[in-house]
Amino acid sequence: MLNQVNEAIQTHYSRLDVGSVILAALEKVGKDLDHLTPEDLAPVDEFHIRGRAATLELARAAGLDANKHVLDVGSGVGGTSRCLAKEFGCRVTGIDLTDEYGLAAAMLSSKVGLADLVDYHQGDATNLPFDDGIFDVVWTEHVAMNIPDKTKLYAELHRVLKPNGTLAIYDVLAGPSGTVLFPVPWARSPDTSFLVRPHELRMLLESVGFTISEWSDTTEVAREWFLSLAEKIRKEGFPPLGFHLLLGRDFQEMAQNQGRNLQEGRIVLGQVVARKLI
Repeated sequence: MLNQVNEAIQTHYSRLDVGSVILAALEKVGKDLDHLTPEDLAPVDEFHIRGRAATLELARAAGLDANKHVLDVGSGVGGTSRCLAKEFGCRVTGIDLTDEYGLAAAMLSSKVGLADLVDYHQGDATNLPFDDGIFDVVWTEHVAMNIPDKTKLYAELHRVLKPNGTLAIYDVLAGPSGTVLFPVPWARSPDTSFLVRPHELRMLLESVGFTISEWSDTTEVAREWFLSLAEKIRKEGFPPLGFHLLLGRDFQEMAQNQGRNLQEGRIVLGQVVARKLI
């Protein structure tokens, strides 16, 4: 069952030679491919609601600095890892189930001069290929929605953290007002969507040993951001550089559904900081 879910998730996210697709789009909008910056990549590589703004908010809440080694679980094409490395000077290791994303992440990080601060691996978040207690911070944005075994996921995140380490989460959670309308950016059908409600996430984290130190409901600002994005796509079509490069033409329907899911309370957004106090 798990292998079938993982295969379906990889199929959902996989796009052949996604790094070259991104570079072609950058060139199309006039970027010099020999002098790229992380900011040039931001419209496509921060693959979560509110993009870079949400990443920076979570990073500040988690107290990131240049002394921290961060594990970015579900690192995608590397947008978050590059942002954290550039803005805070920390070392970031990324891991993602989709191999094409890791290859693109490494290539793009080299292009923007951050290869010495970031590295990427292919792997399953519920079976991390790392020793116990080696990361100062474990980070995850918009990833747990695709993972059915939440207890195993959070136990693994707890395992690889150092004592007194920090878990930083920004995730989509089940809302109070009905089931999710599909397709959405993380799943084309319910078969690969595994949302929990906020109180369930709190219980899951505490059950594996985390102590929650901060919890913010960011649904309202997320709703405004996504509705604005969906309306812009409806009026103007896709920009040259955007999330549709990762998900294809049906991203327009995904964006519209995501806006409705937020507007109708079918999903909510949570920013969580927790500690491993042993």
